[in-house]
Amino acid sequence: MTFHVVVGAGPTGTATALQLAELGDDVRVITRRGTGPTHPRIELVAADATTGLTSLASGAATIINCAMPAYDRWPEETPALSAALLAAAEKTGAAYLNLSNAYSYGPVDGPLTDDLPIRPTTIKGRVRASMYLDGLAAHEVGRLRFAEVRPGDYLGVDALCLFNLAIGPKVLAGEEVVFPADLDVAHSWTYTGDVAKTLVAVARSEESWGRAWHTPQTSDISVRELVERFAAVAGVPVPPVREMTPVELHAAMKADPIMAESVEMQYLYLRPSVLDWSRTAATFDLKPTPLDDVLAELATR
Repeated sequence: MTFHVVVGAGPTGTATALQLAELGDDVRVITRRGTGPTHPRIELVAADATTGLTSLASGAATIINCAMPAYDRWPEETPALSAALLAAAEKTGAAYLNLSNAYSYGPVDGPLTDDLPIRPTTIKGRVRASMYLDGLAAHEVGRLRFAEVRPGDYLGVDALCLFNLAIGPKVLAGEEVVFPADLDVAHSWTYTGDVAKTLVAVARSEESWGRAWHTPQTSDISVRELVERFAAVAGVPVPPVREMTPVELHAAMKADPIMAESVEMQYLYLRPSVLDWSRTAATFDLKPTPLDDVLAELATR
C-alpha cells in the first residue's frame, strides 16, 4: 500500500489527498490546525511542517507540498518550510514534489514552456526559484528525488486567486469589474482539480522526477473574455469591465497587504501569459476540465 504525505489542505491539497485516497493510497495530511478532507484512507495531523515533518513522513513514498506562508510573508517564512521539506525527503527517502507557479521564469515573450531558464525579476519570483533550484540541486547529486508542478492562474471554489477576489463575486452581484491588468491579452487559467490531477500523476510515476511540469490549462483567454463567459454560464448580464487606474491600484495597495504584495507580479497581466503544457500532455493521460464546467461550479458556490 502506497503512503503519501500532503502538506497543506487548501483547495489543491484537499483535492490531491482525496484523489490519492480514491486510487487506494493512504494519505497523511499535515496542517497547523489538523484540518482537511474526510476519507477512510486520509489521516489528518495537526503539526508545524517546519519542525515536525521528518518523523511524520517516515515510510512515505512521496511528500507533496501544497503549502506556502501567507502571501505577504513569503521571503521571511518560506526558507524554513523549504529546508524542512528537503530534510524530510532526504532523511526518509520519500520523493519530494513541490507545487509552485510561473513566477520563477520572470517576464517572457511568447509561450511559457517548462524548460525555460529560471530568471526571476521579483521578490516572490526569487522565493519560488530558490525552492525549485534547491530541490533540483539535491536531486541531481542523488540526495533525493524532486519534481515541481506549475499551474497558471487558479480557478476553483475557495482558491485564493484574483478571479475569486475581483471577478466572480462582482459578476454575480452585477457590479463593475475593475481589474489590475490589460483586459485583452491571453492568460492561462487552471482549475484546482486539474492541478491536483497533475500532482497525483507526477507522484505516482517513476519517470517524472528531476524536472518541472506544467498543469493542463482550462483555457487561455483574456480577462474580458473570462468575465463574459462567466456571466453567460451564470445566466446574468455581463457587467462593465475596465482596467484599474494607477490611483485605484495605489489605494488598493494601501488598504490591503495582499494587494500590495501582488503589484510586483502585475507584469504577468500586462502581457500574454500562456503556459505550454505539451510535455505533460505527451507524458500523462491528462485532459483539462472544460471551462464552462469550472465556471458552473464557481457560479453555484
